[in-house]
Amino acid sequence: MDPEGKKPRIVRRKAAGVGDNSSNRGYLDGQLLIAMPVMGDPRFERSVIYLCAHSSEGAMGIIVNRPAGSIDFPELLVQLDIIKKTDQIKLSENAESMKVLKGGPVETGRGFVLHSADFFIENTTLSIDGHMCLTATVDILRAIAKGEGPRRAALALGYAGWGAGQLDEEMQANSWLSSPAEPSLIFDTPADARYDAVMSRLGIDPAMLSSAAGRA
Repeated sequence: MDPEGKKPRIVRRKAAGVGDNSSNRGYLDGQLLIAMPVMGDPRFERSVIYLCAHSSEGAMGIIVNRPAGSIDFPELLVQLDIIKKTDQIKLSENAESMKVLKGGPVETGRGFVLHSADFFIENTTLSIDGHMCLTATVDILRAIAKGEGPRRAALALGYAGWGAGQLDEEMQANSWLSSPAEPSLIFDTPADARYDAVMSRLGIDPAMLSSAAGRA
């Protein structure tokens, strides 16, 4: 994990087909990373990360199970001068219900919108797996405020980043477990329940896993 902000180079690509499974190339973009007890880094304990990009040059992802506390999305739009305070009552339902997450320790003052693939800004949006996209410009926030944004979205402040080969080394050390991602987990399951939900889907009891790790 690279908490100091060393950015991996992310190659943008146009919308990929559903059959474009990056794991077949040895990479995990579009997958979930689930923190294992052996990781030993309290910043990522019990974290679930949606991996947006993974290549030989590095990786980046968004922690999807840590709410950003008292940060309110409509109020954030006001602070960014996207809307006036008096316009908050006119926001679309999607904007009103938008969740804000702590996406990771890198660039925590910057917003990254993880969203459904029905919204795309040319040369800006990163298409991940045919179902999910990532957009990190203020234009998507303006679109969401107007009710013209993606059908499903979550805003993350910051991201998790790895330099070349770092994630591969951590995977070999069993710091992370990978799993196919389902949009419903990210958009429908409450954030603080996502770790247990994905573990349950994999047939793993987190309590038993922690006990086993403690005896190792």
